[in-house]
Amino acid sequence: MDTRTAAQHFADTWQHGWTHHDTDAIIALYHDDAVHTSMPFRPPHRGKHAIAEYITWSFTGETHQKVTFATPIVDGDQAAIEFRVHAHDNGAPITLAGCVFVRFDPHGLAVRTRDYWHTTEGHH
Repeated sequence: MDTRTAAQHFADTWQHGWTHHDTDAIIALYHDDAVHTSMPFRPPHRGKHAIAEYITWSFTGETHQKVTFATPIVDGDQAAIEFRVHAHDNGAPITLAGCVFVRFDPHGLAVRTRDYWHTTEGHH
């Protein structure tokens, strides 16, 4: 699968999966041995099981989410994809804005991902 197709599929699946808290759809995007780092100084999540646990944990308490992923910027086997989420976290409105960097294998699965994101209270 070419990287542009894989990256758009990644963005579309994450957008739908986050909106509907569909962890299974999201985790299907990752290679079994994938490594995900959420924020630069957190320890990485290694393997699909650890990534699924992190995603499930991150959705806890989040409701009424509106998620948008931008068109991926692709270079070689990598993509950068901005995202924005408007949600309620334990009842309080929040906005989360960030970017995910993804490296894909030849089959279009994510093998390494890392996020940079920030949240603010309210919807902006």
